Amino acid sequence: MSPCNFKYCYSLLNVLRKVCYITSSYSLITIGSMRPIITELDNNKRGSIRTDVADLVMVKYKCSSNGVPITQTNGSTLPLVPGSSKDAEFGGYNPFDHRTVQYPTTDMETFIHLLKGSLGSGILAMPLAFMNAGLIFGLIATATIGFVCTYCVHILVKSSHKLCRRMQVPALGFADVAEVAFLAGPPAFQKFSGLFRGLVNTFLTIDLLGCCCVYIVFVAKNIKQVMDEYVLDINVRWYMLMMLPLVIAMNLIRNLKYLAPLSMVANFLVGTCMTITFWYVFQDLPPMKSAPFITDWHKWPLFFGTAIFALEGIGVVMPLENNMKTPQHFIGCPSVLNIGMAIVVLLYSTVGMFGFLKYGDKTEGSITLNLPKDELLAQSVKVMIAVAIFLTYSLQFYVPFEIIWKGSKHRFTSHPVLFEYLLRVLLVVGTVLVAIACPNLGPVISLVGALCLSFLGLILPSCIDLVTCWEEPGLGRGYWRLWKNMVIIMFGILGLVTGVYSSMLDIIVTFNQ
Repeated sequence: MSPCNFKYCYSLLNVLRKVCYITSSYSLITIGSMRPIITELDNNKRGSIRTDVADLVMVKYKCSSNGVPITQTNGSTLPLVPGSSKDAEFGGYNPFDHRTVQYPTTDMETFIHLLKGSLGSGILAMPLAFMNAGLIFGLIATATIGFVCTYCVHILVKSSHKLCRRMQVPALGFADVAEVAFLAGPPAFQKFSGLFRGLVNTFLTIDLLGCCCVYIVFVAKNIKQVMDEYVLDINVRWYMLMMLPLVIAMNLIRNLKYLAPLSMVANFLVGTCMTITFWYVFQDLPPMKSAPFITDWHKWPLFFGTAIFALEGIGVVMPLENNMKTPQHFIGCPSVLNIGMAIVVLLYSTVGMFGFLKYGDKTEGSITLNLPKDELLAQSVKVMIAVAIFLTYSLQFYVPFEIIWKGSKHRFTSHPVLFEYLLRVLLVVGTVLVAIACPNLGPVISLVGALCLSFLGLILPSCIDLVTCWEEPGLGRGYWRLWKNMVIIMFGILGLVTGVYSSMLDIIVTFNQ
């Protein structure tokens, strides 16, 4: 190499070194095998870089949420992120202006999905729950549980909005909220971010796919009861197998917006079933004093175990909110959430109170089983409720599939749409096969649901609220936010214990039979 060329290369290297030194205070930094992070220049200290972990955002959230391919995170082409995350939280960044949803849902469509996600087969068991609580105590406890569950959804969504503004990303899923909250929280909690993300995804997937299996069993058994009475007595597993093509076809719908008509039909059928049921219930209704107002305390765990997990619909909340055209209408007063949950609690309380008042100690596990077996109108209720639960399968399936697909789609880059459909089919077939192999799966899934939903619906939202607000705006005067969340966490532990207790009793009874 000639001296001139060598001198030119040396000068060029010096220039590059100075450029790298200047931009290092305001760029993406990757050290060794550490996870890439985005840092900011602290305007209050000249020449210094902010290293507060509370203001650091994982690259995958910045890139995926703002349309930057994740493959660029190892290079130098990432956009710089100016400003303070705290400033963004207080009005500098509005995540709702940056959301790009291909098929957004309206407020009414979200309201319909919320009702369908909450009005499951649990409403049919509320008379039995009231039998274990009493009329007055059952009403008060149902309203209390409904309020606590709704409030937990509120603080979860509010934490999501706060983190979106703080981190300058348009939307976060349930697992993302858990991970980012701990990652950007106090230093002592940051090491738990990955753990909580994994717990959320695992519990949601197990619980909701388990619900899908139970739905298949529930629909098949209700159809079998009607067919046995009027047509032919065949094994319940054949009905599950005959349902398989219809379930596959329904779950090839990929967007929540296109599932709204199915939820609307399901809500109409549930409403019709409840109307017919009330028509039977209000005939020769006994006086109020014929039923106990409160039962012995040792029966209360069975009530709490049924009511908490009948009212809890935390799994579908974040997907519904993230797919809304106007997500700011989801919480507030009035809001889609408040109106929807008020209707749900009112329906559950009404069915539970009057169902128990009508049938008393003869109340069955599902109120439809108390209806006359020799009347066509009463039998039609079983068919309609079976169809309604069948149409609910897609909404329950949506969340676990999104979790599984999001974690595996990077392996199928050649034909992603084809592989997505194949995965949908395989998962649906898997749930039907599990239902066929174990038609008495309900008590086992109830046990899993007791563990999962207590954590997801009550304990985790309180933990997220604490970690998100720990530094800003703080725990409040007298640490009221800490005590408030600790009460909810204890309530969640109570729900977990009572749910596990009632589920274990069901398992023992089922397997003894």
